[in-house]
Amino acid sequence: MTISAEEFARRRRQLMRMAGDDAVLLIAAAPERVRNADANWPYRQDSDLHYLSGFPESEAVLALLPGRKHGEAVLFCRERDEEYERWHGESIGTDRAVSVHGMDDAFPIDDIDDILPGMIEGRARVYCHFGREPEFDAQLLGWMRRLRQLRGGGVVPKEFVALGHLLHDLRLYKSRGELKLMSASARIAAEAHLAAMRAALAGRHEYEVEAEILGLMRRRGAVPAFPPIVASGANACVMHYTANRAVLRDGDLLLVDAGAEVDCYASDITRTFPINGRYSREQRALYEVVLAAQLAAIDDVGPGRSFSAAHESAVRVIAEGLCALGILKSDADTAIAEGSYKRFFPAKTGHWLGLDVHDAGDYRVDGEPRVLEPGMVVTVEPGIYVSPGDMSVAERWRGIGIRIEDDVAVTRDGNEVLTAGVPKDADEIEALLAAR
Repeated sequence: MTISAEEFARRRRQLMRMAGDDAVLLIAAAPERVRNADANWPYRQDSDLHYLSGFPESEAVLALLPGRKHGEAVLFCRERDEEYERWHGESIGTDRAVSVHGMDDAFPIDDIDDILPGMIEGRARVYCHFGREPEFDAQLLGWMRRLRQLRGGGVVPKEFVALGHLLHDLRLYKSRGELKLMSASARIAAEAHLAAMRAALAGRHEYEVEAEILGLMRRRGAVPAFPPIVASGANACVMHYTANRAVLRDGDLLLVDAGAEVDCYASDITRTFPINGRYSREQRALYEVVLAAQLAAIDDVGPGRSFSAAHESAVRVIAEGLCALGILKSDADTAIAEGSYKRFFPAKTGHWLGLDVHDAGDYRVDGEPRVLEPGMVVTVEPGIYVSPGDMSVAERWRGIGIRIEDDVAVTRDGNEVLTAGVPKDADEIEALLAAR
């Protein structure tokens, strides 16, 4: 299950139409990242290069040259080399960059300094991610200096333009193929969360639950979209907790935030459940507030609705719930106006999702929240986090952290929850845990 070469070509054509015939667009592959000594991190392609080509290797540059007679999509990549492949495995090479990946033309990356400056000459603007990779920035500036120094100097681009202004708007709208990949990613992540629930028994460690998550994802051919958060007890009040070292204790909640990645497309799910299988009275009271907030927020995800509407709905429900439980000593209107609810709900309710977990795309247009349209995918993840050191609340509430998160695609008629494969109703969760 992958994106077709035809779809990648359509994306390139659309982007070039937006840029204009006098532009050149340059996208570099992500470099290999060194973990330590001579060991690299597992390679993950730059999301924008993947979006436009599906090309999976490092040491590559995609040049889009609208109107070029010999082909508009040109890839510079590693040439096939027997000695290199003996150590690192088979490369794609320039021939298959054309025949398999649909490029119009391809050249060895070692020849880029000799070939690409001539392709840039005569163009008015360069669209690129200037400032992202210093090595590529230096190379690009070198090409510009070389063009200016040529005797009789040709037309050198006068303007560098942030590529994200065009490209990231395209990435907001997921195609049918992209949504299939995201649904597959969501199904695998859902299985991983169910495996985590089965494994989360008192006396085990957070990292043992993490191991179940990672093992399930790898067995299904996916990789983690981000380091899983497996946060028991008061650790769940740390928004980006990743230590995953603590012992699971009877009576505590366990917050698990984990997503899978399939062919570079991500999912992102959070569930919070009782380690011993039963929510305490305080845990369930806060859990029901968070669940009600999430369901209200999901109802506000749909075409024509503001991106901020879901957050506003979640804030209203959480403020009302905190006031009703006596955790906030005011009414909901006052808590919202003064922002006092933020002590317990400091985050936003969601973010774009796609090739990146926090995917590309502006949240505001002309100063106003973006209006949702079919094909967009958002997370919906309200939470309540009561710090263990917050002496302003009764002790029975302290150290409880709860988040519930799903991935929601905007459809023509409303929305689709891609991650519905993991239960979130408190009774359903308790029934599932009772069967362990």
